[in-house]
Amino acid sequence: MNATGRFELLQDYDSYCPDTLDLTTDAEAREYWFACFVRLVAKFEQQAAKSQKSDPTSTERAAKFRKHYLDQLEALKNGDTSLNHVLSIRVLLELNESSLRAYGFDDPWKEQKKIENDASIRQLSARLQQIDELKGSNDKWIEIVKGVLAGNMFDWGAQAVSQILESDSNFGLHEALERIQKRPWLVDCLDEWIVRMQNSSHKCATIFTDNSGIDIVLGIIPLARELLLRKTKVYLCANTQPALNDITYRELQEVVKKCCAECNVLNEAFNTGMLEILGNEQNGPCLDFRDITPELCEMINVSDLIIIVGMARALHTNLNAKFSCEALKLAVVKNEWLAKRLGGETFSVICKYENI
Repeated sequence: MNATGRFELLQDYDSYCPDTLDLTTDAEAREYWFACFVRLVAKFEQQAAKSQKSDPTSTERAAKFRKHYLDQLEALKNGDTSLNHVLSIRVLLELNESSLRAYGFDDPWKEQKKIENDASIRQLSARLQQIDELKGSNDKWIEIVKGVLAGNMFDWGAQAVSQILESDSNFGLHEALERIQKRPWLVDCLDEWIVRMQNSSHKCATIFTDNSGIDIVLGIIPLARELLLRKTKVYLCANTQPALNDITYRELQEVVKKCCAECNVLNEAFNTGMLEILGNEQNGPCLDFRDITPELCEMINVSDLIIIVGMARALHTNLNAKFSCEALKLAVVKNEWLAKRLGGETFSVICKYENI
């Protein structure tokens, strides 16, 4: 990883801790999440082997990955601090990714991501037209935010969602909109967000993206477009390294270029620099603002709006982070235990808007 910079948009950088749950001190959470990842590793093993099925060594390497990951989990659970001084869901997710890479599986969801990206791009024009036909900016913002949240359902790393996606090939944005929690949401700041968007435009917004496919194309892209229509510069910030089915920096570049062919607003913004794609230097699906490069810090420190999307980035990490600019955190809680811990149910919605 490159040398990190100082992310000045945190209210207190020195005391910043990205993790929402501390598995060292929270015994109930520790027991649940270790057991959860023990169960999930079989699925990761299967996906890893499947992603390189033409390689006769893939099944053996995937099995070695599984054993290595389980051994590391056991060491962490038994208090081995040589592996990591912090114990959190972020650490367990990053360990999964580093273990996959150690056995030659750099991007197990690569082909799946491409299929879903291409299918979603074919639906983009109709989705944008649907939004544009809504009367009044309030209705548009309601639909856009709901679209981001529904798009966040398409997470192959969440067991509750992967079971739906595997059993229903027709599950799309409309079905996801019906599945997520109805308002009032578990955390519901949508009305405050709408009131804010009736006022002056933001100068610069940085959006930390999440999943490939419907999430990025039919959820995030319409959000970015609406900000661009308000003359707000938009940075779309994606993972530099692959993690689960999250879109990567390189994939996002290609996706945005294809989206530009479907929308003049996007095309003009991309060609004039009002819409830019950045990499965030993260090793897993979470977001740690202590691990971004000086170059990225310098670019996004001018932002007066940060939007963080997804359960890993906006819930497992950064739910309680305080920023010196406006922040919008959007996620669907796709884990029953965590939903109950927060006082909700599976597919509850987090829409947390913070205006300093």
